[in-house]
Amino acid sequence: MELYTDTYYIKRVQSGDAECFSCLIDKYSRPIHSLVFRIVGNREDTEELTQDIFMKVYRNLDSFKGESSFSTWIYRIAYNTAISETRKKKYELLPFDDAVIDNVTESDVANAFGNVDKTEQIETLEKALEDLSPDERALILLFYMKDKSIDEISDITGLSASNVKTKLHRIRKKLYILMTKKKEK
Repeated sequence: MELYTDTYYIKRVQSGDAECFSCLIDKYSRPIHSLVFRIVGNREDTEELTQDIFMKVYRNLDSFKGESSFSTWIYRIAYNTAISETRKKKYELLPFDDAVIDNVTESDVANAFGNVDKTEQIETLEKALEDLSPDERALILLFYMKDKSIDEISDITGLSASNVKTKLHRIRKKLYILMTKKKEK
């Protein structure tokens, strides 16, 4: 089958051609699954939530008005579903003193993330990501791994663009601290 735009498939599904929804699933299942897994950190929950997300998307496709891209819309559903699931569970997170975060300079952070292609550094980063809260991890993943813009992340999360920027700035500093501690061990 020839690939068409998301809008084409959405209109076809909205007009009763339910089989076209499989094309949207094929396109988005891997990135949505990846995002959800990174947020919830559990394969079984990820599988169930991904199915729930696509059921929500299908049931609510008529409410998609095209005010944002379909990608942003589906990521918002995925983000909200995954974050809601994590709020049901208790996560033990490392406490952070704001003063420690404020003492980290931008050059420290830039140097820490400047050589991300090193295998050891990537492993340290992966471990540090696990110590972030699910919503912090989601912001980092959306921005750096899913290449979403600040405005798209704002649409997905419901946060203001300035709040997204501030949170990303603080999370980067937090990751720097976590990575530094993990290297010392």
